[in-house]
Amino acid sequence: MTDTRRTVVANIALSLDGRVRGTNGEYDMGWIFPHAVSDAAREHMVRVTGPATTALLGRKNFQGFEGYWPTVARDPAADPRDRAFAQWLDGVEKVVFSSTLTDSAWANTRLVAAPAPEVVRELRTRDGGDIIVLASSSVIAALLDADEVDRLSITLCPELVGGGPRLFEDGLPASAWTLTDLSTTDSGAICLLYDRVRAA
Repeated sequence: MTDTRRTVVANIALSLDGRVRGTNGEYDMGWIFPHAVSDAAREHMVRVTGPATTALLGRKNFQGFEGYWPTVARDPAADPRDRAFAQWLDGVEKVVFSSTLTDSAWANTRLVAAPAPEVVRELRTRDGGDIIVLASSSVIAALLDADEVDRLSITLCPELVGGGPRLFEDGLPASAWTLTDLSTTDSGAICLLYDRVRAA
């Protein structure tokens, strides 16, 4: 039986056509930026990450985060919400899924090569706050497939990307969700929180 003392949150931005990135490679995500920097999106991110004490990241996202957020954490000119997120990220336990990385200088980082559902089941047995997956679609998909996601945090961007991978590909098991929070941004994005509905 799954230990649900810790809530597993999957946080990601999606286009209207369900894409996590466009057709021009791994970093074709420029369409997200105008919506991620809005006041409401920043506040949503701080609200969603605040209860979490563990962050899960795939290798590519981790390397991007590692190269950017530590500087923001120390930048007095940064938006206070960005700085709060960056400082949280500095201090939080970071579990990085990679079969190629061997070390990291970023504090509180642990590299693992095990399957994401296996790692999450082990993390659930430990004391702590929420476990949040930060924008790593492959990790989120693996956890959805194993029914190990308790909350979906989706920033739905008003963009049609027209191609590229989707988060919700065919083959995921059917599941039910209930809307628990909704906010809109000046850019037209919608920040949504859905909680998994499970049989009692």
